[in-house]
Amino acid sequence: MTKISGNELRAELSRRAFLSYSVAAGALGMFGPSLLAKGARAETMANGTVMSGSHWGVFTATVENGRATAFTPWEKDPHPSPMLEGVLDSIYSPTRIKYPMVRREFLEKGVNADRSTRGNGDFVRVSWDQALDLVAAEVKRVEETYGPQGVFGGSYGWKSPGRLHNCTTLLRRMLTQAGGYVNGAGDYSTAAAQVIMPHVVGTLEVYEQQTAWPVVAENTEVMVFWAADPIKTNQIGWVVPEHGGYTGLEALKAKGIKVIVIDPVRTQTVDFFGAEHITPKPQTDVALMLGMAHTLVAEELYDQEFIDNYTSGFDKFLPYLMGETDGTPKSAEWAEGISGVPAETIKELARLFKSKRTMLAAGWSMQRMHHGEQAHWMLVTLATMLGQIGLPGGGFGLSYHYSNGGAPSTSGPSLSGITDGGAASKGPEWLAASGASVIPVARVVDMLENPGAEFDFNGTRSKFPDVKMAYWVGGNPFVHHQDRNRMVKAWEKLETFIVHDFQWTPTARHADIVLPATTSYERNDIETVGDYSNTGILAMKKIVEPLYEARSDYDIFAAVAERLGKGKEFTEGKDEMGWIKSFYEDAAKQGKASGVEMPDFDAFWAAGIVEFPVTDGAEFVRYASFREDPLLNPLGTPTGLIEIYSKNIEKMGYDDCPAHPTWMEPLERLGAEGTKYPLHIAASHPQNRLHSQLNGTVLREGYAVQGHEPCLMHPDDAAARGIADGDVVRVYNDRGQILTGVKVSDAVMKGVCQIYEGGWYDPSDVTEAGTLDKYGDVNVLSADIGTSKLAQGNCGQTVVAEVEKYTGPAVTVNVFVAPAAAE
Repeated sequence: MTKISGNELRAELSRRAFLSYSVAAGALGMFGPSLLAKGARAETMANGTVMSGSHWGVFTATVENGRATAFTPWEKDPHPSPMLEGVLDSIYSPTRIKYPMVRREFLEKGVNADRSTRGNGDFVRVSWDQALDLVAAEVKRVEETYGPQGVFGGSYGWKSPGRLHNCTTLLRRMLTQAGGYVNGAGDYSTAAAQVIMPHVVGTLEVYEQQTAWPVVAENTEVMVFWAADPIKTNQIGWVVPEHGGYTGLEALKAKGIKVIVIDPVRTQTVDFFGAEHITPKPQTDVALMLGMAHTLVAEELYDQEFIDNYTSGFDKFLPYLMGETDGTPKSAEWAEGISGVPAETIKELARLFKSKRTMLAAGWSMQRMHHGEQAHWMLVTLATMLGQIGLPGGGFGLSYHYSNGGAPSTSGPSLSGITDGGAASKGPEWLAASGASVIPVARVVDMLENPGAEFDFNGTRSKFPDVKMAYWVGGNPFVHHQDRNRMVKAWEKLETFIVHDFQWTPTARHADIVLPATTSYERNDIETVGDYSNTGILAMKKIVEPLYEARSDYDIFAAVAERLGKGKEFTEGKDEMGWIKSFYEDAAKQGKASGVEMPDFDAFWAAGIVEFPVTDGAEFVRYASFREDPLLNPLGTPTGLIEIYSKNIEKMGYDDCPAHPTWMEPLERLGAEGTKYPLHIAASHPQNRLHSQLNGTVLREGYAVQGHEPCLMHPDDAAARGIADGDVVRVYNDRGQILTGVKVSDAVMKGVCQIYEGGWYDPSDVTEAGTLDKYGDVNVLSADIGTSKLAQGNCGQTVVAEVEKYTGPAVTVNVFVAPAAAE
């Protein structure tokens, strides 16, 4: 089998790709030149079908009398997402924001308004001109009064796909031209891993292509999904998913390869494969890995040759592993005491992994917890001891569960997009001169609470800026951030909070100024199909005209920039279709230079998609070239090797992130001494939405329990509390309380409750301390602390609580209808 490195794979762009695109016979002649005339492409049809795309895949929309009536999956999608029903419903949801709105108190008193009343739903409808004038005036006021340190533009969220209407980039483009802003570094998905992995393997790793699924199906003997549920999570993609990961998963199943799932919850992946299911206590993955590593050493099974040739620092890690430095051998018996997994099972797994070609496919939840940096570092260390990194079907992978990682890559060109016009294009000198700064994105509440305070981050020490305005687009921080009650209080320090959205999310409800944005289906855009595979370029055509008074984020920011005297700089003289055409033509030039012929833009737009075939990407083996010759193909670490011990981290001297993988007690965990509450809350990725996206749609009717977010609870835990299936319960800890509806199930281990993250926050009274969340936002309960001084990631999986049957007064969930004043 040919072994292809990442660089070699990219070099294959020089090979000619076969292009599969189709135009209906005679289409150009039938519609005539007017269809392709400038501006005409932006129009919608009253009746017919339109191809477009979303985070859930490519689809064809049926339009009747100007209204979208059905979204049908593309016939080439091997595993269409059932969530397309909710995607369609999102256009017409009762949560739709119809008009520009301003909080009454803010409209009347400006920055002197009572900020504690944010979220009470008292809004006033204003005209677009009034809203845009107000937004521009506030941006100008804050920039002139406080400088770029006064504006937080680190707006974070999953937004929507599309290379033009990338709202977070558009926001930063406008703020850059306004004078600068405070940005956020990293993300909520992989913050700990994406900081630690460059120290260990020299790359982010979490967003890298995996060994291709055909290679895995052919060579892997044991597939381990560790805190990963790809059957569920591969439904979505950051761009437009092609769902090629499911083809790989089905091939794995058809081959009869042994699959092991390590997870406190019996996941869909367990059921799909009929997999062996190992259930460690949550937050104990590092201890479990250490117990396996100790077994490999104690039984002289680990690959000393691989350690010697491809790693650095094992000699400094080994004394810790064997207990020579702290008097505690990290044996299987020791690991059993922490994880709850029997010592003999731990030993058997270690022996099995070493005796068979094993792929350790890890998810990201294990690093979204206190000391989360240690999990993937220890996983890589375990993989080095097995000695299979760089072999076909062996080693480790951190993206098999995300956006269909492992789906074979094509040799198609990459697609560019609009830029923020900031540091990325102007360089670090501009960033320094502007006075702007950067914080770890999940430390936004710390920033608001502690302006001027010092914080550590990946070897640097900086000060939190004194932010007075936050501008948020394409995200929902009042759902995805941790410790909601603390956050609500901290948000009162902002003088101004501006939000664009198309739905009345909890975040929009807490804004001072709310601008109605279009959905992805009311504007034109262009996007890649397949995050890792790059199987094509899709015309994301407008399906229906914007509802009510919605405008695209591009048009909104262009209008704000115009009021700030920066309109030409923002638009560069291009309209929507002008930008889209430029992105496509840049890709076509790139393709032509490497032997990939593409149709001209008008033919592409008429066809709707251009596809690229898989060539040698089906044979890709991650780290193959490194294994073949680590001197000629070194990693991006200081030593060029896998760093089990990092001298760079040692120099940082952090007390919460040692220089080698280490078991460290989290703030709280199930069964640990001193932990106040008896149940761990697994805040897993939801099944029928993308984080909080689609919670405000018809899909909720299929999973809500008595109108509340479900809480999966083990029968023994439910019986001990007098709770029956379908009961409404109060889940609480010292940070807050929420209502959920119970589903009694043995799919969760005893001591664990599963409440999906992404439920919309619906407080009973936002001005009252200790308010009750009526729907079931699990992040009311989670801890808002950094993973460590190294990465400062979020700890959304560090949460323990108690559950009791709710006996209080009846409540009404209001978050899924627009505020009364907004109608």
